[in-house]
Amino acid sequence: MKAITIAHVSDLHLAFDPTLSAAQRLSKRQLSAWSWQRRRRRVHRSAILDQLAADLRSHEPDHIVVTGDLTNFALAEEFAHAACWLAALAPPDRISVVPGNHDALVPVPTSEGLGRWSAWTRAEDGWPFVHYRDHVALIGLDSAVPTAPLLARGRLGAQQLARLERVLDDEGRAGRVRIVLLHHPVADRAASWRRALADRAELRDVLRRSGAELVLHGHARHARLDAIAGPQGQRGMIPCVCVPSSSAEPSRSDEGARWHCMRFSGDERSPRTEVLVRRWSPNAQAFVDAARYELCLPRRAAGVSPRDHAHHAGVACPGSTVS
Repeated sequence: MKAITIAHVSDLHLAFDPTLSAAQRLSKRQLSAWSWQRRRRRVHRSAILDQLAADLRSHEPDHIVVTGDLTNFALAEEFAHAACWLAALAPPDRISVVPGNHDALVPVPTSEGLGRWSAWTRAEDGWPFVHYRDHVALIGLDSAVPTAPLLARGRLGAQQLARLERVLDDEGRAGRVRIVLLHHPVADRAASWRRALADRAELRDVLRRSGAELVLHGHARHARLDAIAGPQGQRGMIPCVCVPSSSAEPSRSDEGARWHCMRFSGDERSPRTEVLVRRWSPNAQAFVDAARYELCLPRRAAGVSPRDHAHHAGVACPGSTVS
C-alpha cells in the first residue's frame, strides 16, 4: 500500500469584518458580529492563517481536509473570500471541505453559500460525498444546519445517514481505508448540549453496523481523541480525532492553532497511521512540532462480515479521551 499523507485543519474562521444590512442585523448574524468585534477578531488572526497556509505547503501533504467553519457570519462575501483562500492553498482535487455551524448560521441560498465551494465539496450527487486518494476514501458529511440564537447544534438527518451506511458498506467491500469527515463531534460529552450533534447516537449506530477506520472532526475548543464501537469485523474501536481551531491565538478558552499531519500506510487489514501535531507558537510566531504518535486504527478480521454487530474493545493512544 502506498503511503498517503493527509493534513487535517478546522474552524479557520477566516478574518472578515462584516457590513450588515438592516435585515441582517435582525438575524443571528448580529450576535456573531458583536462576538467578532469584541473578542474573536483578536483570536482568529490573519497572520496565523498566512503561516498556516505556508506550513501546509511546506509539508506537501497528498490531501488537505477542512472540517468546517471557514466563515463567521455565513455571508455571501465570506463564502467568496473562503473560496479564494482555498484556491490559493492547493489544487481543488487535493482539498476536501465539509461545512460547519458558522457556515450555516442562517439559511443561505446555495448559489451564495456552499455552491461557491463546489470545487472542494464535489457533492453534486448529494451528501455524503466520497473523495478518493488512492486506497483512502474520504467520506464527507454535512452536519451544518441553521439554529436558534445561542445554539450551535448540528444534525445529519435520516436520509444522509441511510446513504452513509450504503457508502461505508461499499467502500469497506472495496478494501479502502474509510475516513469519515464532519464538523460536529460524534462522541457523547465532546460538546455541550447547545453545541452537540443532535443525532450522534444514530450516527454511532451506523458506524457500529458498517464500520469505518477513522472519524475526523472539529468544533471543539480543544484537541480530542475519542473512541466509538465498530462492528465485529473490525478488531478495535473507531478513533474520532478532533483538531481545534487552526487559526486561534492561544487563550483561556482556545487551546491555540494546530493542525494534524497524518501518514497512512500498511494495508486494509493492518493499517498504520502516524500523526504529527503542528502547533502555533506565539514566541516563534510560527507552527512548530508539538507531538508525534501512532494512532491505533481498527483492523479487519479475515472471514468476518463487516455488518456483524458485536462490540469489540480497542486501544486508544496514551493521553486520549475515550468515550
